[in-house]
Amino acid sequence: MGLAQPLPHPASHPIAHLRARFHRFLASRLPERDITLLTQRNVYILPTPAGFMLAATLLVLLVASINYQLNLGYLLTFLLAGSALIGMHLCHGTLRGLSLQLQPVEPGTVGASATVSIDLVSARKRVRHGIGLRMLEGDHWVWTDVPGQGRSTVHVAFKPERRGLHPIPPVTAETRFPLGTFRVWTVWRPASRVLVYPPPEAWPPPLPEGEPRAGDAAAPRTRRASGEFDGVRAYQRGDPMKLVVWKKMAKSDALVSRDTQQTQRYALWLDLALTGIPLALPGAGEPLERALSRLCAWVLAADRQSLDYGLRLGALEIPPANGEAHKRHCLEALALHGTPTARAPRRASTG
Repeated sequence: MGLAQPLPHPASHPIAHLRARFHRFLASRLPERDITLLTQRNVYILPTPAGFMLAATLLVLLVASINYQLNLGYLLTFLLAGSALIGMHLCHGTLRGLSLQLQPVEPGTVGASATVSIDLVSARKRVRHGIGLRMLEGDHWVWTDVPGQGRSTVHVAFKPERRGLHPIPPVTAETRFPLGTFRVWTVWRPASRVLVYPPPEAWPPPLPEGEPRAGDAAAPRTRRASGEFDGVRAYQRGDPMKLVVWKKMAKSDALVSRDTQQTQRYALWLDLALTGIPLALPGAGEPLERALSRLCAWVLAADRQSLDYGLRLGALEIPPANGEAHKRHCLEALALHGTPTARAPRRASTG
């Protein structure tokens, strides 16, 4: 596994700006694939500044050898030129034939880096040295060696600035092995999308009150200061350990369990209208994001307490349930609420 190393990336430099525009143009013409095989069609090669310097040096040596009839000068010139040609072939072969495979991308949150894991798979018997990957518009390279007939996993990251369903930015891979006189690179567009959740509120208010279920409309409704609407009772022999409220036991030194009968009488609904944040104001973009962040924090709090909870987002209503799948369903609804890409993440062509 490679280690990230910073590399200068002066975006304000004119050459860097032109290079970035060329990269974006190149990436826009590439197909979207989660698995790609590097061949002569999608691997590019150009001399590096050191390569141009070597070419100038060889030209000076050749002119001097011709002018002074130096046999050893001819030998040195053609020996260095042959080494450069062999290095060019080896450099191009380091990427050619390599397979890049995208692993499933886990959802992230706004403001946090989304990590993308890429497998580099080699069918060749020889080791491939000095291969670097980064996001096309990123600043940090991750370098690795791929063993013969094996694979190496590289982790690159980008930071999404808003919630929703986002395409993974194009990835570039390059190598300058073995002499550093040639740069061989490729640009790859993954097809998968990454789901970005709203950031949970740091200090959310307690969970809202539970709504009486059908048939219990006259039951009293109470609010717990701790944010637990379902109540507790003294521990009884035979109570499942998952019902024990460990936080309360740590404060009172007494075992207490959740009152499951009261839980069955009430339903916890996390409603956008119950966040206490006014959304009817003109241009309520920021209030909406704050409300979704509060709902995200409530979903995580209810999941930690193993509560049955439902989610209401306008016309969308997710019935009360619990578990990891239900939590992800609610967080996905929060991430996609009001976005143009309000659909489930997809896995596109892998050819």
